Amino acid sequence: MTALAEQQRDALEPVRAAMLHRAGAEAEAIVATARRDAETLLAAARRDAETALGRARADGIAQAAPLAAAERSRGRRAARDALLAAERGIRDEAEHRIRAAVLAVRDQPGYGELRDRLAALCRAVAGPGAEVTEHPAGGVVARAPGVLVDCSLPRLADLVIGQLGHQIRELCAS
Repeated sequence: MTALAEQQRDALEPVRAAMLHRAGAEAEAIVATARRDAETLLAAARRDAETALGRARADGIAQAAPLAAAERSRGRRAARDALLAAERGIRDEAEHRIRAAVLAVRDQPGYGELRDRLAALCRAVAGPGAEVTEHPAGGVVARAPGVLVDCSLPRLADLVIGQLGHQIRELCAS
């Protein structure tokens, strides 16, 4: 690892740690809420599946075995679709909240200092003569011939989500 890369890593460590801490706390709150929501959705999906299966049994007795089998299959698909939709909703909500928390950093008192540190990091990585501009959503982007360094808040939010991806997947699977 080069000295520049170590300096960059060291310069970003407090920012990274603070963002990971904040994102972790937000993720824990999201996880708790999402688990409650998921339990409610799963209970409803199970009730719906049981109701659909009960109807399928009654129809099967009345209309014959092939029709009952088809209805059970539809009920399982409907329950599976409901579960997948609930998982997608939980994942999307978690990612939305993380993005919102990271983007809200620019409204915090220390944002100017963070932006300046990100700009210095971008300049160091992109090299001399790099043009550093503020990103409309917060953070900065540096451009030099053949080089793009993206330290925008949306990109940093993506990195946080990537770091928490395993926890989000676990949440959706529970």
